[in-house]
Amino acid sequence: MHHSVAILGASGYTGAELVRLIADHPTMRIAAMSADRKAGLSMAEVFPHLRHLDLPMLCRIEDIYFSGIDLVFCALPHATSQAVIRDLPAGVRVVDLSADFRLRDPAEYQKWYGKPHDAPDLQAEAVYGLTEFYRDQIRSARLVAGTGCNAATGQYALRPLIAAGVIDLDEIIIDLKAAVSGAGRSLKENLLHAELSEGYNAYAVGGTHRHLGEFDQEFSAIAGRPVRVQFTPHLIPANRGILATVYVRGDAARVHETLATAYAAEPFLSVLPFGQTPSTHHVRGSNHVHIGVTGDRIPGRAIAVAVLDNLTKGSSGQALQNANLMLGVEETAGLTMAPLFP
Repeated sequence: MHHSVAILGASGYTGAELVRLIADHPTMRIAAMSADRKAGLSMAEVFPHLRHLDLPMLCRIEDIYFSGIDLVFCALPHATSQAVIRDLPAGVRVVDLSADFRLRDPAEYQKWYGKPHDAPDLQAEAVYGLTEFYRDQIRSARLVAGTGCNAATGQYALRPLIAAGVIDLDEIIIDLKAAVSGAGRSLKENLLHAELSEGYNAYAVGGTHRHLGEFDQEFSAIAGRPVRVQFTPHLIPANRGILATVYVRGDAARVHETLATAYAAEPFLSVLPFGQTPSTHHVRGSNHVHIGVTGDRIPGRAIAVAVLDNLTKGSSGQALQNANLMLGVEETAGLTMAPLFP
């Protein structure tokens, strides 16, 4: 059995990552790929590391014939997916990797992204794509909204703890380090090698980062009351990886046990032995998440550290995992590759 898929926005990092993953998928075949500015080029010209694959030429979205396409991956820049997805044929199922459908309340979207939502009717049916917590809804969804990569990392460390009531909901700090590929492939002065390497910086300090909208939405829904975390991201001179150090008030052994129990049966989520902490090195290029918990020298406080690859589990791997559920194939299909080390 084969499933035909299209990738919209195939010339970006997440588009290339989707192609890399789907190349080893047992049932998926890429039938069409779009790239606005690079239409007419081959994928080998845009991404020479994919030269060995037999892929369709990049084209414009309007040139894709969607009849016969089972699922569309939308890897377009933020704020462009809404109109594109709205105009797709009604029967086509969509996994969106952008931020456009993550926030359920259109007013929250306007607050965090500074513009009205262009497809509020579609937003109402979008399912949040954190796979392990929304499996049943994802299976039957027409539109799945991929999470933010930072938002996913923080949620893996915290969701079970909030649900189990083992931490103080008013004292949660997420200190996060993010690699540069999370900023996309477009040219930005602060991402030039000379300006990025040999240093790192905090950004969106003081509660302005857009992924806070996801934390607010998800954590408050779990707790049944408003939960507002402190969150500071830092840009580090690495290509891939996110590391979130999460400070909570609660018994460290219980925090560890809660996470270990919650994820015991999950194929991609590993909780390390108590006292060990993970490295982004050990999940690079994979769909795995590693979480470590240790106690603090101050009694009653715990530190959880979660790592994932922002392009794989944080974005394209998550998208493929969700697409597998939607198409009724093995959830881990195309995603069992080991991390790349060193």
